[in-house]
Amino acid sequence: MSTLRNKVQLIGNIGNEPKITILESGAKVVRFSMATNEYYRNAQGEKVQSTQWHYVVAWNKKADIIEQYTCKGNEIAVEGKLITRSYTNEVDVKCYVTEIVAHEVLLLGAKNENTSLEEVDVKSEEVKAKESPKVRAVKTRKEGVNEPEKLPRKRTGTNKKRAEKTV
Repeated sequence: MSTLRNKVQLIGNIGNEPKITILESGAKVVRFSMATNEYYRNAQGEKVQSTQWHYVVAWNKKADIIEQYTCKGNEIAVEGKLITRSYTNEVDVKCYVTEIVAHEVLLLGAKNENTSLEEVDVKSEEVKAKESPKVRAVKTRKEGVNEPEKLPRKRTGTNKKRAEKTV
C-alpha cells in the first residue's frame, strides 16, 4: 500500500512537441505538457468541456520512446508520481512547479498517418518471420487473407493412454 501514497494516472493528449535534453551525465530527459479533458452537462443541459494542463517529465528509456513515437496531439497514458520544485526566475521571483515524473508510458490512439504502406508491409513480414513453428499461415476462402492454423499436438504420456482407451 505504500506505493499508493504518491501515484497519478492520466490519459490525455500531448500539448506541445516533447523537449529532449541530454544531461552531462548522459541521462536523457524529456518534458512535455499534457491536456486531460472532462465533459459534463451544466444547469441548462449543455455539454461543457473542461481541460486541465499537466507537466510531465520522463527519463532515459521512457524518454527514448516518447522521442521516437510521439508528437504534439498524440493520445498517451502516463503513470507516475507528483513532485514539486521551485526556482528563481530572471526577475528574482520564486516560482513553484508541480510535475508528474512518469514511471510508465502507454501510447494510445491510431498510428501516425505519416507511416507509409511499405513500412507497414516490412513490419508485417518481420512479424511473420518471428512466428512460432507450431503455427503456420494458410489461405482462407477470401483471396489473399492469411489466417493462423494450429498444428496438431503430439500426444505424450498419459494423454496417449487416454486416447487409446477412447478408441
